[in-house]
Amino acid sequence: MTWGRRRDQHGASPRVVPVREGTIRLGQFLKLADMVDAGSDAKPLLAEGQVLVNDEVETRRGRQLSTGDVVTVGDDRAQVG
Repeated sequence: MTWGRRRDQHGASPRVVPVREGTIRLGQFLKLADMVDAGSDAKPLLAEGQVLVNDEVETRRGRQLSTGDVVTVGDDRAQVG
């Protein structure tokens, strides 16, 4: 049995990015997690369907994320912590 971070269907444990309030908007999380350089960089990634939340394509920058949600951009995976 493996203890520690949860493994997902991709076999890799996403890195946990702590957030203060327990919830955060997707666009803000992408910046906080260094998945984009600037908030404006999130818009084209979302429009092209390159952002997944819990393994489902997400196109809304304002999507509210909660603790435990996993965001994927390419090979980069981060969990709201």
